Amino acid sequence: MTEAKKTTTAKKAAPAKKAAVKKAPVASVKLTGATYATGKRKDSVARVYLMPGKGNIIVNDTPMTEYFRRPVLQMIIAQPFGVTKREGAYDVHVMVMGGGLSGQAGAVKHGISKALEKAEPELRAALKAAGFLTRDSRVVERKHYGFRKARRSTQFSKR
Repeated sequence: MTEAKKTTTAKKAAPAKKAAVKKAPVASVKLTGATYATGKRKDSVARVYLMPGKGNIIVNDTPMTEYFRRPVLQMIIAQPFGVTKREGAYDVHVMVMGGGLSGQAGAVKHGISKALEKAEPELRAALKAAGFLTRDSRVVERKHYGFRKARRSTQFSKR
């Protein structure tokens, strides 16, 4: 009987499980009729949906100012609208993955530029002159066999 008593007390002493914290449901955005484009930079890939609106930019279901907190990254994302003088004319819904924040910001900029070009083909000249339509092909060089890093070799000793 004492063993049974111990097990029941052990069960009572166990901490209660916490209820799973539920996030507020994200308002689903209707992407029908939106212009779609893909932007890439380093290891990041951004899927961009551009639709007429008031200038709201949503990145991974969060506002751009919360996702990209650094002002430099926010400025990078806003560049295509500044060059084409379309600030506040479009809403942007972006799903970005891979890489770091800087690469993701570059991928979003590339995707927005391509989507703007699809939506308004007359903007191509301005976007091309600014260099926003060109995919930046620079990626990290792989580590090579016999080296410490991609280029770094072991220290050479003559004697």
